Amino acid sequence: MDRLWTPWRYHYISTFDDSQGCIFCRALQEQDDEKNLVLHRGAACFVILNLYPYTNGHIMVVTNRHVALLHEASPDELLEMMRVAQRCQRALTDAYHPDGFNLGINQGRCAGAGVADHLHLHILARWAGDSSFMSVVAETRVLPEELSTTYRKLRPFFCDDSPSE
Repeated sequence: MDRLWTPWRYHYISTFDDSQGCIFCRALQEQDDEKNLVLHRGAACFVILNLYPYTNGHIMVVTNRHVALLHEASPDELLEMMRVAQRCQRALTDAYHPDGFNLGINQGRCAGAGVADHLHLHILARWAGDSSFMSVVAETRVLPEELSTTYRKLRPFFCDDSPSE
């Protein structure tokens, strides 16, 4: 069995400083959505760009309520999370024309969660050959677009800010 090692990821999750509180709760409380990369605010969840993206357009759907685990979320929160995830996937499809998607929830630090105590769903657009082993060989991500550009590109897909679809 072949293994691809990702040592930069361990450094990130093992040195994450949460002494200033939850980054998701802080982004939700502050009203500067562009600064905080918040694309959408719904009744039960919101959409934010990942500050440390794996690919361009790395979106997260985050519960408004500070809960850590999937079973702690209410049925309404889970329903809205999935409806908003659909909306995110449509936005990424229209804006980036990817070949596929990764969707995932990491629960707990040992599972790779950078923010382990606030439930969030990752949605990543993927393209055939998009990683080119740069992350593994050179410990470098290749992202051809700045986060501010990604924000401006995706924000129009969420401008009506309806809670769900």
